[in-house]
Amino acid sequence: MHELSIAESIVNGVLKEMEIRNISRVIAVGVKIGALSDIVPESLQFGYETLIPDTPLKGSELHIEMVPITAYCDNCQRSFQIDNFIFVCPDCFSSRLELKQGNELQMAYIEIENNEK
Repeated sequence: MHELSIAESIVNGVLKEMEIRNISRVIAVGVKIGALSDIVPESLQFGYETLIPDTPLKGSELHIEMVPITAYCDNCQRSFQIDNFIFVCPDCFSSRLELKQGNELQMAYIEIENNEK
């Protein structure tokens, strides 16, 4: 289950940012996961929730955004979303494609509590 090690990297990254920026409380962490990344969102969520109870991230939420696969057809110069893992242009039926998104695994944001008054 590589999702646990990914969750650990997310937690460690957020804890490091909290220290660098002197953040006292994180409300949520957002991540983007591409459809081709081979990551099971539920397993990543479980890993995150398992790791945070004894950390400053206790009570925070992990928000996961799934990113669809999109491609650009080199033949007809059209961009489109790939459905059902069928890597063929729906217009010209070419397989000469350049993947534009779908491999992502990135931390998108950290939502913090604002203590300013």
